[in-house]
Amino acid sequence: MFLILLGLLLWSGLHFWKRIAPVNRARFGDKGKAIVALGSVLAIVLMVIGYRGAEGAFFWGRSPAMTGINNLLMLFAFYLFAASGAKTRITKWVRNPQLTAVKVWAIAHLLVNGDTPSFLLFGGLFTWALAEVIVLNRVAPPGPYHAVPVKKEITAVVATVIVFSLTAAVHIWLGYNPFG
Repeated sequence: MFLILLGLLLWSGLHFWKRIAPVNRARFGDKGKAIVALGSVLAIVLMVIGYRGAEGAFFWGRSPAMTGINNLLMLFAFYLFAASGAKTRITKWVRNPQLTAVKVWAIAHLLVNGDTPSFLLFGGLFTWALAEVIVLNRVAPPGPYHAVPVKKEITAVVATVIVFSLTAAVHIWLGYNPFG
């Protein structure tokens, strides 16, 4: 579980860097983007390796109902992420759709993974996303909303279905069938 925690700390530190120390981050310019990108990949690798090798107390597991709810929440999380890039209508009500997607993703995974490594990984990423939203809301005012063409809505839905399908295929390939 140490690797999960190390990955979470690295992930959080890199993502808070721009908000907590903007002058320091700005001094790095484009190299700072590379540091965040490479560090984020390393953080994900640490979290994945740590999670796959972690053992801990087990409190609940998957049930058909929770699996179905998990999949619906995951579709919504992928839509929120796609909506962020396409700037769809939902961005009128959800200010930080990518971070909201992370929170929905984390809750969905906690519904079907009730063990201590899951609490650390998914709960840790939920906590990071929540803290990031709080920090962003304090330092950046909301931008104006602009009307969105229907084409962008369709693009977001199509992207959601494609990415959800690919993610499900990867989970099945890794031995974690998301459909029960």
